[in-house]
Amino acid sequence: MPGPLRGRSQRLLPTETVRRRADYLRCYRTGRRRHGGLAILYFAPNEAGYPRIGITASRKVGIAVVRHRLKRRIKEIYRRWQDRRKLPPMDLVVHLKPEAGAADFESVRVELLRLLSGLLQKREPAA
Repeated sequence: MPGPLRGRSQRLLPTETVRRRADYLRCYRTGRRRHGGLAILYFAPNEAGYPRIGITASRKVGIAVVRHRLKRRIKEIYRRWQDRRKLPPMDLVVHLKPEAGAADFESVRVELLRLLSGLLQKREPAA
């Protein structure tokens, strides 16, 4: 099965990331969003059957070294997030704001986990 349940590796598979420009544009144009101080999280349902993540950062965030470091950190935060398997099938696009370039790892982690936790489906208590 292609996707997050294949094998025992903890790494993010290429199938777990948003790769195509059309998918990014679909998230921006038709998806919903959640705002934070350091990032905007866009999300839209997908046909893949599992959640996928993509990360964007403009040059306003910082030089290439800063942008790529932030992208690696966000990917790692998402990879280690225990509840990511509970997400419904959707594409997630994390768009970094310029303020993220000066933020430390812990504040980025707290912000991203807050944005992601709001996407978990609320379960009704069993009667």
